[in-house]
Amino acid sequence: MPLTDSERRTVAAALVEAELTRAWIEPLTVTHEGADVDDAYAIGQYVTELKVAAGRQVKGHKIGLTSKAMRSITGATEPDYGTIFDNWFLDEGSQVSRATLNRPMAEIELVFVLDRPLGGPTVNALDVIRATDFVVPAVEVVDSRYTRRGAAGVVDSISDAASCGFIMVGGNPRTLDQLDIRHVAGALYKNGELEESGTAAAVMGNPVNAVAWLARKLHEFGVTMEPGHAVLSGSFIRAHPMEAGDSFVADFGALGQISFGVTA
Repeated sequence: MPLTDSERRTVAAALVEAELTRAWIEPLTVTHEGADVDDAYAIGQYVTELKVAAGRQVKGHKIGLTSKAMRSITGATEPDYGTIFDNWFLDEGSQVSRATLNRPMAEIELVFVLDRPLGGPTVNALDVIRATDFVVPAVEVVDSRYTRRGAAGVVDSISDAASCGFIMVGGNPRTLDQLDIRHVAGALYKNGELEESGTAAAVMGNPVNAVAWLARKLHEFGVTMEPGHAVLSGSFIRAHPMEAGDSFVADFGALGQISFGVTA
């Protein structure tokens, strides 16, 4: 049975409180077994409203679980999606405290930065290309305000901003006519050892397709992506765990490198 509006708001308030206090909570699908994707998205919207009211700024949106590798980990049958905020962007080269995170894992992907609105039920690849100012490489650390994965991972993830923890972007932007985005390659190194590599084609055949999918999906909930928004298009590779003492380098070849360390 779908949640009541009061239940959705209660879960949203608990997620915001968990992020502030680092007192992680049980998954939505554990505390509310009937919760579905509509409930999850509504909860995510209420989280956004609470954060904006408290002074946070919406800086974009993310799509996750775009590759078969990541869907195989979660059991999801479709991507997930969520809002990203100003305080989730960290400078490249930062030292990140493991104590501030819950279950963090590192991914590599491309970020599309928009210069015009993007939304509607018929958005296609050409619309995405027209709306994109430039792309940059990024490391996303996925994390959760939930103590564990619930029975329906995609529902829990959507309610929790698609499990975004923080983002670091590279400072080497490219316009879409300067590269074949499908063939952009990336490799993730942990403590000097190669963890995994891949190409952007792993993201729904082309990350442009992923952004188009996201625009159409968000339209179902009355949301349009705005000029200046950053859109995280999905990881090329599986997410890799990170612990105190680890150092990471994401190498995107001609697009440069992104590095960071993890402290206690």
